[in-house]
Amino acid sequence: MNITLKIIFVLLSYTLGAIPFGFLLTKYATGNNILKMGSGNMGSTNVGRIAGKKYSIFTQLLDMAKGFIPVACYTYFANDYLLAPNYYIYFLALASIIGHDSSIFLKFKGGKGVNTTLGASVLIAPVSVFIAVGIYFIVKWRFKYVSLGSITLGISLPLTELLFNGLTYPFYYLLTCMLLIVLTHRENIRRLLNNQELPSQ
Repeated sequence: MNITLKIIFVLLSYTLGAIPFGFLLTKYATGNNILKMGSGNMGSTNVGRIAGKKYSIFTQLLDMAKGFIPVACYTYFANDYLLAPNYYIYFLALASIIGHDSSIFLKFKGGKGVNTTLGASVLIAPVSVFIAVGIYFIVKWRFKYVSLGSITLGISLPLTELLFNGLTYPFYYLLTCMLLIVLTHRENIRRLLNNQELPSQ
C-alpha cells in the first residue's frame, strides 16, 4: 500500500469516528443540543440522561461500531489486498478514537472515547478488552460513578495487556488509548476529587 492510500484510509477512519451519533440522536429525539445539557458530553451516559435509555443504547452501539468497522475491514482485507505493515492497524484504530474525541463536525469537540476505544480494540486485544469491561462494571457497581468506571477501564487496558503479553504493539497502543481516556476525563477527575461528579442513574 502506498503512502497516499495509507493516509486516505486513516482520514476515512477519523471521519467515521467523528460522526457524532450521540449529538444527532439526542437532537432527533428531543430537539436539544446535548453539548449544553447534563455533563455536556455526547456519550451514551449523558444521552441516557437527556434522551432516555433507548437512545443511550443506540449511541453506545454506534460509537462502538465507529471503532470496530475500520479495524475489522483492515483485518479482513489486509493479507490479500492492503499489504500494509502490521502496526498500521493501530493508526486506523486511533484515528477513529481521535475522531470521536475531537470531531470535525462539532468544531473539534467530542466525547470521552470509551465505547469507540472498546470497538476499535476488541479485535486487537480481546482478552484485555473483556477483562477491562468486567472491571468497569465492578467499579461502577461499587462506587456508582460511570466516569470512575471508565477511567479504571482505561487504565486496566494496558496493564492487563502487559500482564498477559508483555511489551508488544498492542500494549503501546492500549497505553495510548489509556492516555486519551484519562485526558478526556480530566474534568470528571476534578469533579470526583471535589465530590461534585454526577452519579450513574
